Amino acid sequence: MPDFSLADAVRPDFPALGRVVNGAELAYLDSANTSQKPATVIDAMAEFTAFHNANVARAMHTLGAEATAAFEGGRAKVAAFVGGRPEEIVFTKNASEALNLAAHTLGQHLRLGPGDEVVISVLEHHSNIVPWQLLCERTGATLRWFDITDDGRLDLAKAEADGLLNERTRIVSVAWVSNVLGTVNPVAEIAALAHAVGATVVLDAAQAVPQLGAHVRASGADLVAFTGHKMLGPTGIGVLWGRYDLLQQLPPFLGGGEMIEVVTMERSTFAPPPARFEAGTPPIIQAVGLGAAVDYLAGVGMERVGAHESAITAYALERLAGVEGLRLLGPTEPVDRGGAVSFTLTTADGVDVHPHDLMQFLDSRGIAVRGGHHCARPLHRRLGIVASTRASGYLYTTPGEIDRLADALDYTRDFFSGGGR
Repeated sequence: MPDFSLADAVRPDFPALGRVVNGAELAYLDSANTSQKPATVIDAMAEFTAFHNANVARAMHTLGAEATAAFEGGRAKVAAFVGGRPEEIVFTKNASEALNLAAHTLGQHLRLGPGDEVVISVLEHHSNIVPWQLLCERTGATLRWFDITDDGRLDLAKAEADGLLNERTRIVSVAWVSNVLGTVNPVAEIAALAHAVGATVVLDAAQAVPQLGAHVRASGADLVAFTGHKMLGPTGIGVLWGRYDLLQQLPPFLGGGEMIEVVTMERSTFAPPPARFEAGTPPIIQAVGLGAAVDYLAGVGMERVGAHESAITAYALERLAGVEGLRLLGPTEPVDRGGAVSFTLTTADGVDVHPHDLMQFLDSRGIAVRGGHHCARPLHRRLGIVASTRASGYLYTTPGEIDRLADALDYTRDFFSGGGR
């Protein structure tokens, strides 16, 4: 049996995990959606709000200086955590905004137009599909995509045979880790292939940074987007990391205060990165919370977090494979695989249990999972299904919670067989 002691050690730090839901102890298996928060994150945000609340940069009084130091301190912590520099960290409100920022500014910088191509993949979250669709509609560029193999991995061989990456490719944007299949994509290899044809590489790392630590430079990417609320931090803050030489060349995304140098009625000049991309009052309290989350993860150690994630995912794959009528989506072996485990369930009568029904049935037993297309409708269509159920753990997930899920799925299948008895 692998060592799952980390979960037992950290669980007391997470107040929500002590809840009783529908008469049962909460089994929170929806961390790919949003993670629970340790008390240190909650306390850091409350303490800032109570004693240091002020706007950053503008206010020159004591509270303003404290707020600015806390905000920029959060930026420095995030930079160190992902292997970047503080001036390469742009705060946004979530990963979706970070990807939209990338699409808008790259489209202008590269002067995208008809004949140019943007390449994504079929397993992307909508946040890494829709901004590129909109960019192509605005510019006349063509959107193309990687397909997947039967086991849920990017089909690089097919892409090579089809000439997917070629002299017309200007941007390649893919997920580092799939939020549905759990697939860890070979991003460094993809980045090398993209750079060989002169393309700029963007990564959606929303699922990667919380699990892998995800050192951005090692990825080979030019821009990397991720979010705070999946890595123990608060909602309302995301991050775009970029190579500084590229950020310097990108135009502003939004206009307003603090992203400027000089404003006249005729024209404006703009601040250097990252301020150029942070118009208006930024997510100050959220940056404090994200800094506290980074401190917590660094204190635990990302090697331990990653090892636990791998072990609990392997345990989940093994236990769920034993549930009759359950079809696992994506890689069934815990190799190059993240923590999202999605599946469908069929009764003994051959009837598919709808993921929404299954999600509510599990919730009645205190088990929180996600049901739906997980903001990845094209992927579900490619898999030949409408929706799926997803269980996802994190550093606080125990084998006992996985056992409860597997047992509840066995019970659910029996219950729904014959129309429910």
